[in-house]
Amino acid sequence: MTTNRSTLPEPITPAGRAGLAALLGEPARAVVALDFDGTLAPIVDRPDQARADTRAVTALSRLTPHLAAVVIVTGRPAAVAVEYGRFRGVPGLERLVVLGHYGLERWDAATGRVSAPEPPRGVHEVRLALPGLLQAIDLWNDTWVEDKGSALAVHTRRAPDPDAALALLRDPLDELAARHDLAVEPGRYVLELRPRGMDKGRALTGFLKETQAGSVLFAGDDLGDIAAFEAVEEVRDQGTAGLTVCSGSAEVHALAERADLVVAGPDGVADLLTALADHVESAG
Repeated sequence: MTTNRSTLPEPITPAGRAGLAALLGEPARAVVALDFDGTLAPIVDRPDQARADTRAVTALSRLTPHLAAVVIVTGRPAAVAVEYGRFRGVPGLERLVVLGHYGLERWDAATGRVSAPEPPRGVHEVRLALPGLLQAIDLWNDTWVEDKGSALAVHTRRAPDPDAALALLRDPLDELAARHDLAVEPGRYVLELRPRGMDKGRALTGFLKETQAGSVLFAGDDLGDIAAFEAVEEVRDQGTAGLTVCSGSAEVHALAERADLVVAGPDGVADLLTALADHVESAG
């Protein structure tokens, strides 16, 4: 049994402190939910090169057996998150769940299978239209389109001026999405076109009902994680303790402004998960 506990950071809000206390007091009723990119995995220029921090995965393998559940809630396809997270076959992660495409897809470590509906036709139409649109506004060479199957993301991180490229893209992509009944989700130098009604808040709320969680911790880094923060705030109003954690960066401030706890990017998330594992193991 581990006795050398890492230091846990203290949330800045009373609700956050109550959420952390509930998780530590009754870990078997707690759900830990995590975004992938920018939270478990550092942000990189090419999304296909992102990999989860090995320290975070190790901490999750220690933590998961003591909790009600650990779930990854991501905009990536579930199978891609599993691959890039290197979650498959890790001892201790036998009950891990990955909700991909904002909950549209689900991977369970217990079965090793992904369940997902067919993507809506609007995604296919946008896939065909995007090259011509990007060429028409002279951004074909300065952007990178990530095809997620059920969604399409246009990244500007590699452009000479990523902010200017993002601003130039916004109106044309809004118009394209509206024509095909899709929504546009902004992120860190990215605009994602995806089916309406898909967001991390709905995915997390459904999972918490399924698990009948007594407490929840959610950690994220980007604008797409605000919906999950709102879901935690809603269940707190209904009596479920909750803690919101921001994986902080110099690029996004909106999430940090409403978080109960801010840590220093994926390294800070890995430190937090390690400290939680130390405390839960030593208490057991």
